[in-house]
Amino acid sequence: MTGALLTGFILFLLKVVCESEPTHAGTDRVEDSHVHLTPQWALQLVNDSLPFSRADSFCRGQFGSLLPLDQLEDQEEPLELLRQIGLRSPVWVRDSSRPVSKPVAVSRQYLQFSALNFPKESREGFAHVNISLPALSSISVCVRVQWDPEWNEVSTIFSYAAPVFTNEFQLRGQVDVQGRILLALIIHGKHLPYKASFPNNGEWHHICVTWRRNSNQWAIYVDGDKKDMGSGSDTYRDIYRDGILILGQDQDSFGGNFTEPFFGNITDLNVWNMSLEARHVHSLSSCLPSSPMLTQDMLFSWNLDLISSHPVVQKVQALLFCPAGVHQQMAPQGCRTLQGWSEQQPPLGLTDCSDLLPFICRSSRERYLRMKQMRESQSSQPTAFMNQLMKLSNTSEPVLGQQRLGLDGLAQASVLLNMSAQALEVTQQERLQPADMVSLIQLLSVTADVPSQPPSRAENGSQENFQELGQHFISVADSIISEDNTLTWQAIKEVVNGPMDVVKSIDRMVTRLSPRLMAETDHLTIRSPNIKLEVQQQRLQEGSKVPSFCGPETEKLTKLDCISVPRQKIQDLHNNGFYKLTLVNTWYGSLRPLFNPEENISMVPTVTDGSQRYLGTFLGSSVISTTVLGDDQPVSMAVHFQLQHRVQDSVGNVFDPVCAFWDFDLNPEAGGWWNTKGCEVVSKYYGYTVCYCNHTTNFALLLQVYEAQRSPENEKALQVLTFIGCGVSLCGLLFTFILFIAVGVPKSDRTTVHKNLIVALGMAELLLMCSDWASENEAACFLVTALLHLFFMASFSWMLVEGLLLWSKVVSVNISEDRRMKLYYLIGWGLPVLIVGVTLVISVNKYKADDHCWLNMKTDTIWAFVGPVIFVLVVNAVVLCRVVMVTVSSAHRRAKMLSPSSASKMQTFDLSWAVTRPVLILLPVLGLTWLCGVLVHLSVVVAYIFIALNSFQGFYIFLVYAVYNSEVRNAIKRIKEKRKALSFTNCSQPTSFLPSQRAPITSWSRNPPTPYSPETSETSGPTSSTSTSLVIKNESFRKESFVSFSLKQASGNQQVVQLTGFKPSGC
Repeated sequence: MTGALLTGFILFLLKVVCESEPTHAGTDRVEDSHVHLTPQWALQLVNDSLPFSRADSFCRGQFGSLLPLDQLEDQEEPLELLRQIGLRSPVWVRDSSRPVSKPVAVSRQYLQFSALNFPKESREGFAHVNISLPALSSISVCVRVQWDPEWNEVSTIFSYAAPVFTNEFQLRGQVDVQGRILLALIIHGKHLPYKASFPNNGEWHHICVTWRRNSNQWAIYVDGDKKDMGSGSDTYRDIYRDGILILGQDQDSFGGNFTEPFFGNITDLNVWNMSLEARHVHSLSSCLPSSPMLTQDMLFSWNLDLISSHPVVQKVQALLFCPAGVHQQMAPQGCRTLQGWSEQQPPLGLTDCSDLLPFICRSSRERYLRMKQMRESQSSQPTAFMNQLMKLSNTSEPVLGQQRLGLDGLAQASVLLNMSAQALEVTQQERLQPADMVSLIQLLSVTADVPSQPPSRAENGSQENFQELGQHFISVADSIISEDNTLTWQAIKEVVNGPMDVVKSIDRMVTRLSPRLMAETDHLTIRSPNIKLEVQQQRLQEGSKVPSFCGPETEKLTKLDCISVPRQKIQDLHNNGFYKLTLVNTWYGSLRPLFNPEENISMVPTVTDGSQRYLGTFLGSSVISTTVLGDDQPVSMAVHFQLQHRVQDSVGNVFDPVCAFWDFDLNPEAGGWWNTKGCEVVSKYYGYTVCYCNHTTNFALLLQVYEAQRSPENEKALQVLTFIGCGVSLCGLLFTFILFIAVGVPKSDRTTVHKNLIVALGMAELLLMCSDWASENEAACFLVTALLHLFFMASFSWMLVEGLLLWSKVVSVNISEDRRMKLYYLIGWGLPVLIVGVTLVISVNKYKADDHCWLNMKTDTIWAFVGPVIFVLVVNAVVLCRVVMVTVSSAHRRAKMLSPSSASKMQTFDLSWAVTRPVLILLPVLGLTWLCGVLVHLSVVVAYIFIALNSFQGFYIFLVYAVYNSEVRNAIKRIKEKRKALSFTNCSQPTSFLPSQRAPITSWSRNPPTPYSPETSETSGPTSSTSTSLVIKNESFRKESFVSFSLKQASGNQQVVQLTGFKPSGC
């Protein structure tokens, strides 16, 4: 590289944006720029001429934008600037009402054309264009063709024959041995060589041919690119007038004797009496409407009404892919200009976007002043980075204000990036200064806008050169976004919008260079410590599938940051006519610390139930992006991605992820902002989140931070209280169940329901106590979650059965006990199994919570528990109200039976107790204490009450079913009395019993007693006789005396009752 280039590079970096401007193409001359300061803005007039797109690119490189003019009052300041300078020519400005160009959906990138089909079944097909052409000193013909892939012979796309010369102007093609279509022109009868080509793939291709007499130059363009050019015939004359233009056949005679037919489809034929420039052809290929200048010189525009065709030629509809789409900013009326000198003209106008005009850049006043300050500081005392650059360029002292070369080619850009990368590597121990950062960011922005195919150098660069440029670009970008430069980013926030400016430059660079980067390979990966870039390319076909892209693998990252395009979307591209797919994927691992940690992202909280206090939203992940190129043009595409949560856990805070993307059009003055439109959370897991977005761009996770309303001390106390309560409940439930089995409580439907409720609730309490231990193992935790769900659902189902059973006691129900128990078992166990099974099948991936063994509270899965519980509580609440009403009615009737003097006092007491007693007894049994769970978020006191009521539910059931249950108490009492009776029988002597006259000894007949009668117990008698003993307590005896009645078989069918009295003998 020449010394002038290296010196220019130093000047490019040192002379930061404030006084720099682009050079006119082909010269090194630099005009003065003029800056006009307003209270809010700095307006910079760049008095050098560029086309609109390059002017917009230059302003973007200056960390500003082309001056937007929306209102009439916005024009006063720039008009005053133009008048002061005396500039008479118009200048480029930006029309803010025109949307910025974006990749759009596939359906919006297609236009429908009426086409002519030339079938292979007949060689006689042709179409006659009914126009009369004048003598032409220049001509351009553009047409879109779809070649029949099975036809391999010479074909004529169009032929123009004049009365005095047959082969006046003709375009023809043939298939070569490699399967390509080769094109050739015939001008004034001279057959030019077959050189321009395109693949014979059955796709639509745009072809333009141009010729000019004064230079005798011709050119052939295919799909917007110049494929061949050269000198025409040896005869310097115009094309003859009044000829015949035929599509699809060669005219061996004037208007007849057709040969060499074309087979396929033709549409969009247009003819001009001028030689189109390359920029015009590129716009036409991209479906951009013609500029006013092209419209004026058009001889024929595609119109089937002006075409006569042979009967075998059919009119068909063609759906053509338009790379740029009709939405691009270069609209048919041109680009916005501001005229400042003449008072007679409207100040705003429209001009062809390719014209070369001066322009006005706008940036904020603070940004301009800050950049000026950094430039002056850099000039007086260069940094270590700048000193190293001067050393590499053999420049001892850069002279400011001298000539500076612009970046007009990729070779120059590669050298500049290479030098930057070397200087950064040498000075990596030194932190980059603000001026260094600004210069490097500007270098990336300008390099990203360099055309990828400069006219004079497009064929000189090999793939290695382009890959080397990409590697240097990523290396410089990686150094800029390193976490070591966090403080420097804060220092330049008045100048640079933020680290996303670097991301945008990388996106533009790779999108522009992707055809060159992938010319000889299908896969390219560029890695650096903070950036991973991967480009994948493939030919689309049936069943095409693209693998996921993931960030770099490290020991710390077990679940990688990944992004992928759904397979169906890839197939849709193929179905819509795309033949090549290019995916540009990028991962940025160090952007999060570069954003201002004190800068809160405005966003509506997702948790609004009051259980947590919203603190703010922050970037909480790496940034990952995908750009989809269909046939080298950006298209919109839906994506799935997963990102890890990169945030330090803090005590008392809860993080809720939100899927978002960086929208460069949102608040453009600040470089964009985070947006969530079109993105949604698919699933949330511990440590990472899976998202879906309906478009491609740069994605990240925003973490909404919430503060738990309860302090860590309260949380710990509540956990301890829960554990103790569950332990006490489990013991109470176990004792209750043992009592039901051991003491011989009479079998009934009520005791059966009680036992099932005890089993279900006991298992749920036991699993709840063990759930913390299972959380360390993913599989065990999932199993515990499913079992907890099952047994808690069973607990509430049996609570529902308790309510239904209680209702059957209050309201007459005509159903047998056997049938009723079958229904109860179906509700108590069958319904929970069904609910849990269906939930697992529907949402197995969203079933479990991230950080504990329970249902996922952040998805709809939790309703598989909450929904049934709410239903049970509502039903049992109705049952309780009915029971209270019946109890109050009974108490009211008893009160009326009292004496009038005490009726009022007793009525009040009875009514109060009639309401209080069933409520106290039935609330825990029916599970109605869970109703206070909806109030837990209001106060920590309510949380303590809720846990006390429900974690001790098993203990309450023990009190109700065991301690204060008359059946259990009577059974226990019978066991005690039986044991005492047996004790008396074994160690006492019978006492004399003298029957009184009121109770003589008699005998009577009776049936054998029921074995399961609660008042009887069987004892063994002598083998010689059968006897049954009844043990009663006789109050006429002393306190410890008992009487035994022995029933013995007498003669006949009579039974004799023998009374024997016992009293203790001290045993």
